[in-house]
Amino acid sequence: MSTKDYLEKDYYKSLGVAKNATQDEIKKSYRKLARKYHPDANKGDVEAEDRFKEISEAYDVLSDDKRRKEYDEIRAYGGGAFRRGPGGGGTQGFDLNDLFGNAGGGAAPGGLGDIFGGLFGRGARTTGPTTAGRRSRRGQDIESEVTLTFSEALEGITVPLRLSSEAPCPTCRGTGAKAGTLPKVCPHCEGTGQETRNMGGFGFAEPCSRCHGRGMVVDDPCGTCRGSGRAMSTRTIQARVPAGVKDGQTIRLKGKGAPGENGGPQGDLLVKLKVTPHPVFGREGDNLTVTVPVTFPEATLGGEILVPVHGGQPVKLRIPEGTPNGRTFRVRGRGATRRDGTKGDLLATVEVQVPQKLSNDEREALERFARSHRGEELRDDLVRQAKEG
Repeated sequence: MSTKDYLEKDYYKSLGVAKNATQDEIKKSYRKLARKYHPDANKGDVEAEDRFKEISEAYDVLSDDKRRKEYDEIRAYGGGAFRRGPGGGGTQGFDLNDLFGNAGGGAAPGGLGDIFGGLFGRGARTTGPTTAGRRSRRGQDIESEVTLTFSEALEGITVPLRLSSEAPCPTCRGTGAKAGTLPKVCPHCEGTGQETRNMGGFGFAEPCSRCHGRGMVVDDPCGTCRGSGRAMSTRTIQARVPAGVKDGQTIRLKGKGAPGENGGPQGDLLVKLKVTPHPVFGREGDNLTVTVPVTFPEATLGGEILVPVHGGQPVKLRIPEGTPNGRTFRVRGRGATRRDGTKGDLLATVEVQVPQKLSNDEREALERFARSHRGEELRDDLVRQAKEG
């Protein structure tokens, strides 16, 4: 339970008892309210469920003499010094955390929690809201894997995903207790869900070994979940994969993971993507790549060639005279979609093809060309540099 909860919540009012009420009066009031607002008696009533959590939280504090004393002292200290009512010269909604530089109510060093934690001897602190010793827990992240075609990755697609994860047990509604019974605060960790282990002068907080971090224990466990409060759940969701994703990329879908516990938020869904290769196109970042074969005369004399484009009609590309093998040309805006909606480019690399068979006329023409362009002349500098080196 956080110091902020102690300051902001009136547990005596929640149970309808006076501040000097005896333990018998507190117990009697709690039992009466618990029977009235128990989830089993109010199926589907969210307000009743919230009220049940409220009175359970109040009872867990006030039924424990140590925690009740701590609660009374914190409210007396905080309320008397800093929370004046109307006409008292103060502000009704003043937050002590503002005074100590911790408006968010978090665990920043030097904040309100540290002051009261030291004052009343509290040990390891937990983060997140707590109810009846049962901490709100964010649901687990779920990992899934999807295989996409090259085109699906470029254009985006909505895919169905069948997910299996833990969720609150439908029988006991996540309490872990058998119908008609209630969980109780773990006596080992006093509902914090954590215990401190000393290691050579250092203290490390870890999940409680008795309640496994839940803060609650059950004497008569639910037959479906065996007291864990969790059960496996299977569901199918439609996941939108944005255009332009890459092979090996992981996308995070917020709030699509496992359900939270005790009002905690859902986890996220992490989808790892595998993209199958394309027979024609490759990819370099946001650019697509393609190798375009050209003939020797086209590379030598230059001209226009057709270049394939993914998802569209081929485009004409002008190559200059004397284009060497392996030269790359850039076609703007014909690549993959970027996050800002713009597109990368298409990188077209020419590959000069050597004919495997020649006619007699072609051979004679090529021999005449060879006599005027001797290869030894091209390699003279290479041979000279090799000897000098």
